[in-house]
Amino acid sequence: MPTVTTPDRSAAAVLVGVDLGVPHFDGELEELGLLAETAGLHPVARLTCKRKAPDAALFVGSGKAEEIRLLAASEGAQEVLFDQALSPVQQRNLERAIGLPVNDRTLLILEIFAQRARSHEGKLQVELARLQYLSTRLVRRWSHLERQQGGIGTRGGPGETQIELDRRMIGEAIKRTKERLAKVKRQRRTQRRQRERREAFNISLVGYTNAGKSTLFNALVKARAYAADQLFATLDTTTRQLYLGGTDGTGGRSVSLSDTVGFIRDLPHGLVDAFEATLQEAADADLLLHVVDAGNPAFPEQMDEVQRVLREIGAGELPQLLVFNKLDTLDDAHRPLALQDEIELDGRRHTRIFASARSGEGLPLLRAELARRAHAQAGAGEAPAPIGHNDRLHSQDSDE
Repeated sequence: MPTVTTPDRSAAAVLVGVDLGVPHFDGELEELGLLAETAGLHPVARLTCKRKAPDAALFVGSGKAEEIRLLAASEGAQEVLFDQALSPVQQRNLERAIGLPVNDRTLLILEIFAQRARSHEGKLQVELARLQYLSTRLVRRWSHLERQQGGIGTRGGPGETQIELDRRMIGEAIKRTKERLAKVKRQRRTQRRQRERREAFNISLVGYTNAGKSTLFNALVKARAYAADQLFATLDTTTRQLYLGGTDGTGGRSVSLSDTVGFIRDLPHGLVDAFEATLQEAADADLLLHVVDAGNPAFPEQMDEVQRVLREIGAGELPQLLVFNKLDTLDDAHRPLALQDEIELDGRRHTRIFASARSGEGLPLLRAELARRAHAQAGAGEAPAPIGHNDRLHSQDSDE
């Protein structure tokens, strides 16, 4: 069976972006560059252009394809990366015109996920997404084989036979992987029912990739989940118990805190589908901690993308507490007047807390708000008053 052409981790790459008039176009190709570096590639040149619509054959047109070829040759590039998704035909034609491997944003994200997945479930999810991606690329993987056409009673050439064989093999592999993922989903449902019987208050961390979710998770529960200043540092859901004290220093309770995979613009639909089991932790939560990189100028667009994915997985109406993280990266001119206020998102008002998971600033306020909400859900009457910062609040680390 053919394999997906994955980026050479040591390859120099030319980055290409096409402005099709969408509001979130990254003119500096900053995010694509970060994705490339995360996958181990070395961006050596960047090129952008404007089009009203993609060219059906080459996405960028023949003139721009020639410009890319010359730029890649002058910079010694070994690969070309597009910031948009390419069709199989566009990818094949571009490789012929440029003379180098051409990959798109979708494959780059798949490659990163394949490198980072650690759990059995995560590996299954990545494998399913890669198989689904590969199933659409057979037309270009076997273009070198002979393809015959004949009259009634004749058979196609070896190329046609091979394509049909690979399509069947991939289809069977997709079916087996889906069955194994279904088993994982059943196990997760059993775990969720156990938490519900314990009347656990479930909190899920969500947010754009590299917003600092895992660092915040570690700071809250004193865990050692992997965290780094890079895209998709964490792929596998991690759940721990967070102990919150009562409003009068007694009667505390434990809540369940889950760190989930980060979202990103133009996340491949196959990955959204494949990661349904992981993202289901967010859909089943009592509260979403929406973590935002306060120091990123593009945070409004990133928040919109997170909201879009949340709606897609059925979590768009869940209560949210916004945490504007990385407060320590803001200069004095951009620091907020207060560490807690309210913000409107999708026509609804949400509490917002500014914090720094690294320095600890704002975390006592965040813990207090989490305790207030957890006890409000547990109480039969009115929600208790907000907790003072000196109340006893701490965390205990225990696997779920």
